[in-house]
Amino acid sequence: MTQGNALSQGWGRALVFVYGIFAVAATGRSAVQLGMEPDRAPLAYSLSLVAAVLYLVATTCLLLGGRTGWRIAGVAVSIELLGVLSVGTLSYVATDLFPDKTVWSHFGQGYGFLPLVLPFAGLAWLRHTRPPRA
Repeated sequence: MTQGNALSQGWGRALVFVYGIFAVAATGRSAVQLGMEPDRAPLAYSLSLVAAVLYLVATTCLLLGGRTGWRIAGVAVSIELLGVLSVGTLSYVATDLFPDKTVWSHFGQGYGFLPLVLPFAGLAWLRHTRPPRA
């Protein structure tokens, strides 16, 4: 792959598109949930907002590309993976903390489990497009 925006070429375009959709969806859902009933599930809704920010960062960095974009996207997607695995597990173990569905609860069941698959796809793409070491 070439330098520049290689992260958003080929399959990366589809990945950027999906990350963009999730950035908008998670932002909208968490904003509505935090705005309408912030006391109902503050942890769950706040984690949904964290997911939205991570999706936005990943989308932006995948679009920008370059060595710095690749590194930041790698950090964001790694945190995303940790988040979806942790929240997914916690939403089954501590159901009282997750009375409503969020983007990561139940491993993204409300989103067709795409939030569970997405970070694996993102990490695979980042590995495929790893910039050469200086």
